[in-house]
Amino acid sequence: MKKKGKKTTARATPLGYTLAHAGTGRKASLPKIDAWANQYRGYEIRIDIPEFTSICPKTKLPDFGTITIEYLPDAECLELKSLKHYILQYRNLGIFYENAVNRILEDVVASCSPRWAMVTGTFTPRGGMRSTIVARHGGAPGRDRVEIGGPGDGPGGGGF
Repeated sequence: MKKKGKKTTARATPLGYTLAHAGTGRKASLPKIDAWANQYRGYEIRIDIPEFTSICPKTKLPDFGTITIEYLPDAECLELKSLKHYILQYRNLGIFYENAVNRILEDVVASCSPRWAMVTGTFTPRGGMRSTIVARHGGAPGRDRVEIGGPGDGPGGGGF
C-alpha cells in the first residue's frame, strides 16, 4: 500500500548525492579470490595493499588509499595473485570508500571463510580530511559495537 503524501522516487542530498550514487559498484562483477588449503592453526595474516585506487562515482575523480586485510584463517588462506587481480579491478570502478571496504570484506569471507576478518581502508586526504573505514566479520578484534543494520532497517533508517 502506498502511504499518503510519501514520494517513491529517490531524492538527492543538497549536494546532489542520490541512492544511485550510494549503490554504485556494490554489485559489480569482480574476479573471484582463490584460496589454498591452510596447513597450520592459530596464526593471523595481515596483507597491506598500499596502492589501492578506485573512482568516486559522483565526481569521477580517482581515490587513493591503503587497504589492509587481517584475518584468522580456518581451513583456507587467500591466494595472493588472485587477490592482486581482484584489487586491480577497483582501479576503474566507480565506488564509494565505504562500499569498497565492505565489498572487499564480503569477498574475502566468501573466498576463504576465516574465523574472523577485518578490512581497513585508509584513504588519502581530500578537502583536508582523511577517511578511515573499518569493516569486521566474526569475532574480529576492535571496539564493542552495536550492529544497526543497513539503510532502511529499523527506526530512523531510510538512507537519504
